[in-house]
Amino acid sequence: MFRTLLRSSTALLLLCAAAALTFAPTAHPSEAVAPARAADPSTPGSFPVAYTDLTVSASGRSFSARVWYPGTTAGANAPVAAGSHPGLAFGHGFFQAITQYESLLKHYASWGVITVAPKSQGGLFPSHSAFADDLNASLTWLTTQNGTTGSRFAGAVSTGRLAVSGHSMGGGAALLAASRNAAVKSVSTLAAAETNPSAVNASGALSIPVQYVGGSADSIAGVAGHQQKMYDAKPSATQLRVITGGFHCGFEDSSGFGCDSGTITRAAQLKLTYGITTAWLLYTLGVDPSLYDQVWGSAAQNLAGVVYSAKPAV
Repeated sequence: MFRTLLRSSTALLLLCAAAALTFAPTAHPSEAVAPARAADPSTPGSFPVAYTDLTVSASGRSFSARVWYPGTTAGANAPVAAGSHPGLAFGHGFFQAITQYESLLKHYASWGVITVAPKSQGGLFPSHSAFADDLNASLTWLTTQNGTTGSRFAGAVSTGRLAVSGHSMGGGAALLAASRNAAVKSVSTLAAAETNPSAVNASGALSIPVQYVGGSADSIAGVAGHQQKMYDAKPSATQLRVITGGFHCGFEDSSGFGCDSGTITRAAQLKLTYGITTAWLLYTLGVDPSLYDQVWGSAAQNLAGVVYSAKPAV
């Protein structure tokens, strides 16, 4: 009988321990609320995607923008999902509307990232420096909204987890922005183009993690003339991910006048882009440390269709 009771007690203890593990919280309350650990960040996350159109006014700047964010429901002006979420400012390419990046920015929001996309500097003669300031103003605005009673984003922004990103001109401007803003903790760029002032020089001054994603068939801001130079100038931690057959406009939802083409489909290029950049942002901002392998490890180094170069943090 004693053996029977001992076996029963042991089973009960094991059952209680399993239950405790099952229901224990997996993150500190102040951390961003992420979906279940990301097995494949190239697929949509679990948050409904919401958006709002508004005017950003901060740091002496004012411009129209769209904000994509994790919502309680999908659609315009829905409440923000519970939790504290990382913030991202995204810069569009030269003469490109922010709607060209809708699928990408919705993807980030589905993984819990609040993304501000300024509509500024969209004409034929944009100021790269001013665009960088607009990206930083977007992050300042998000931080202010986080502490503003009655704001949709009150208490919803993880203000220690801010990043910048962008495509082409916007990618170069993101590098300029990061070099001017100590609040930026990570950068991810798509076919980043050299800017005036120099995004290459800005890269060399950055100590935070920076990712350069390019396409081997890009005929507008090719890897050798742009992202490779930025990567070479950047001390660790940094990486260059070149999508084989990827093209400049393949990072957008559609191609307009003057666009190029590659040897892979737009859908294939975008799916690779979703996975590469989402993993980078979630990992380098400290949202999901389980993504190490997809950023610096064998999964990243052996991802089919992407050439990997890296200078990990020492």
